Amino acid sequence: MYTYETKIRVRYAETDQMGVVYHSNYFQYFEVVRAESIRSMGITYSDMEQMGIIMPVVEVRCKYIKPALYDNLLTIKLILNHLPTDHKITFHSEVLNEKNELLAIGHVALYFMEAKTMKKTKMPENLYHKLEPYFVQ
Repeated sequence: MYTYETKIRVRYAETDQMGVVYHSNYFQYFEVVRAESIRSMGITYSDMEQMGIIMPVVEVRCKYIKPALYDNLLTIKLILNHLPTDHKITFHSEVLNEKNELLAIGHVALYFMEAKTMKKTKMPENLYHKLEPYFVQ
């Protein structure tokens, strides 16, 4: 299992009139932790695009448990339970506040696709080899 964490402070613009994080902003938090986790392995989305690989989101959902509020320092956790062997990768995320209370649970599935043909493809080998050690038992 691969895990990664990043911190995000809730900005005023991300909240509604009640000071609560607007529901759609959680999807941006999930994107930040995905991008930062890949970056921590020395690869960026831009690198993959230069290799001709794109990663469209094909499924997303979020379960809201408790509200995140303006100025909270959130911990966004990413969990990859399985090393993909085909075109699909599924990330699970958890959003926690400074008291370590679980605020939301997310699920985002993406496909690896060839940019030119829009055909499904496998994960780039360099990313696969970076993730593989986390799944060897």
